[in-house]
Amino acid sequence: MKLAAELLNQSKDTRRPLIVVLGASGFMGSAVVDRLAGLPVTVRAVARGLSPVPAEAVADVETHQVDLARPGALAHAVEGADAVVHLVAQVGGDRSWRAADERTERVNVGVMRDLVTAFEGRDAPAPAVVFASTAQAGTSGEHPRAAYAQQKIAAEEVLREGTSRGTVRGVVLRLSTVYGRSPLSGSAGRGVLAAMTRRALDGDPLTMWHDGSVERDFLHVRDAAHAFVTALDHVPRLEGGNWAVGSGSRVRLGEVFTFLADAVAEQTGRPPVPVQSVQPPDFAEAGDFHTPESDPAAFSAVTGWSPALPLREGLKDLVAALTVAAASTSRER
Repeated sequence: MKLAAELLNQSKDTRRPLIVVLGASGFMGSAVVDRLAGLPVTVRAVARGLSPVPAEAVADVETHQVDLARPGALAHAVEGADAVVHLVAQVGGDRSWRAADERTERVNVGVMRDLVTAFEGRDAPAPAVVFASTAQAGTSGEHPRAAYAQQKIAAEEVLREGTSRGTVRGVVLRLSTVYGRSPLSGSAGRGVLAAMTRRALDGDPLTMWHDGSVERDFLHVRDAAHAFVTALDHVPRLEGGNWAVGSGSRVRLGEVFTFLADAVAEQTGRPPVPVQSVQPPDFAEAGDFHTPESDPAAFSAVTGWSPALPLREGLKDLVAALTVAAASTSRER
């Protein structure tokens, strides 16, 4: 790993570089920890919940359970870090991610402020900070941004200012829609494809707020995790920039939902549930009918990263995993 060699050269010691993963127990975080576990580093997995740890790992993995929104918690969590992967976010259901309140601002922006402040005046090389933002942050003014995207932009600005002062070496990855089954935790997350798969397993129709022609770029969680680890290896060339990370391929939601319905039918032996267009709810926004920029060409040119998992393969794995989970839940009732 280039990062390990670079950091060891800076510090002139033989210790393993310390990489802190914030939000390590989550859908994305557990995938990043799984990826880092195969490298000669020390990983500090930080989360409110209990972080899963790989059974066999090259890395030294330690866990740190704490609510990072609590004053003073962040500084202790990142003490001694050579690099930080910041994946903490306050995201909820259909409505909650569209609204801003004190808690979401504290988590989505305040944690970044605390992170940069924690490294002010540190007598050591500035740590790398790779931040998970959203492709929605890159939309133009003609498509108003939801509150969640606005908060991500505010956090990006905090990181950018810290980078310009030399406090941190910030890299922003603006991710397209992430889906799939996280390899370490087995979590399928709370994204649209997981939600639609669960609906199909329950026998409910898959509904769209449009005619199905709206497109999205779907990136598998394993490919997203690989992008974060790859970014750590290329911080000098990525530092200070906002980088779109996606599959580079847009697909119509009507086609994806139809494939999901068919894949669930294949697993269950039942007829496919219908895919239906419905009237959008009153809280729908312009961004729900617009595909944000997610072309990873610039990021790939710098790092050599490219997505590896085809969408249909990832969807089949997601459906299989959620089918097993649904059957297990049914047996427990």
